[in-house]
Amino acid sequence: MFGTIDKSKGLLFVSRELDQSIRLTMQRMQQEVERLDENRLLNTPPEDLKRSLVEKYSIRPITLLRDQWHADHEDIQVDVRHDRMRAVYDRSRPAMVAGERFEVRVPFEGESELFYAKANTYSLNPPRAVIEKNELVLRYDSPSDQPHDIRALVDQTLKEIEQHLAWQRGMIDVHNQNLPQAAEQAISQRRERLLAQSQRAEALGIPIRRRTDAPKTYAVPSVKRKTVPTLPPATTVQFKPEPALAMELYEHVLKVVQDMALVMERSPDAFKAMNEEALRQHFIVQLNGQFEGKATGETFNMGGKTDILLREGDRNVFIAECKFWKGPKAFGEAIDQLLGYATWRDGKTAILVFNRGTETSTVLTGIDTVAKAHANFKRAVNWPHESGFQYILHANGDKNRELLLTVLVFHVPQ
Repeated sequence: MFGTIDKSKGLLFVSRELDQSIRLTMQRMQQEVERLDENRLLNTPPEDLKRSLVEKYSIRPITLLRDQWHADHEDIQVDVRHDRMRAVYDRSRPAMVAGERFEVRVPFEGESELFYAKANTYSLNPPRAVIEKNELVLRYDSPSDQPHDIRALVDQTLKEIEQHLAWQRGMIDVHNQNLPQAAEQAISQRRERLLAQSQRAEALGIPIRRRTDAPKTYAVPSVKRKTVPTLPPATTVQFKPEPALAMELYEHVLKVVQDMALVMERSPDAFKAMNEEALRQHFIVQLNGQFEGKATGETFNMGGKTDILLREGDRNVFIAECKFWKGPKAFGEAIDQLLGYATWRDGKTAILVFNRGTETSTVLTGIDTVAKAHANFKRAVNWPHESGFQYILHANGDKNRELLLTVLVFHVPQ
């Protein structure tokens, strides 16, 4: 984030404009997105890439660890030629007397270069200190016959430094809050451009040969950090677009499924004796009533071992499993079964859990615990629902193929 600056004078918060450094940090993030190998970008889940960029380009404000400070003391010779209260006849030469030096060291967390950055609000009389690795060092020399009140000087200097850090923190917080959206926008815009270019290239009907000077690997640009985060593992092989179930269609499917809960509540006697297959058939009837007969051939049906299936060509786009709740272990097996059917990037899946006789809170807790502990779990989705969850899982053997899993719990009358 920062370039070379002069630290020899010990002046803090004057060498660089923090506002400019923040702008450059945001620009470097956007430039990294533009430089990223096009297939690497398209093969990496946007959320993974965004998280990596946010981790890399967020700014860690400085926090002084006052509870860990300590002081050192040593005897030295002090030059008093500039002390007007002393009779020094030749002030062009050092006048050394016995004295002492106190060093107060205050550990800190955050990016040390921020000590040299000036916020939009600042003082015309900046504090002085030395920065050594992760410690702020305050040095005070005084003659033995006229000792200084070191504690008062330390308290005043730290108070001034804390004020400058507070001025910085407001600007840094705004940057860190804006960074996720800016990264998401940069990724989305470049993905859209690349996909549009790919479609135009395919429309030519002429084989496309890759430029010999095109980058074949991706090198992360150097940025000053204690640890430099790397992009999630991905491949630079040719990206091939794959059909995906539109989110609005997926949400409509879920609504049709959830409406069955109302039917169960209104006609409990009709469902209390049904087994898993009979309940599943009722869901399929409802879904076929909504989607069967479309020109695309997208039809819900009983296909193979899976329960509810939407196919596009020879691959599964939407898959749902219907299971009675038989405990956490059986639910984990249902996730494994579902992952075995999913073959496309950005797949949409669901598990419909029929609960008969178990406390709903017990079922929900078991589902959430098992899903988050699963080896393919990547993250939970913020999806407020009183009887369901949404998760992002990755496909077996490929962390860049993400699947959206919705789990819905239905209370089946006894």
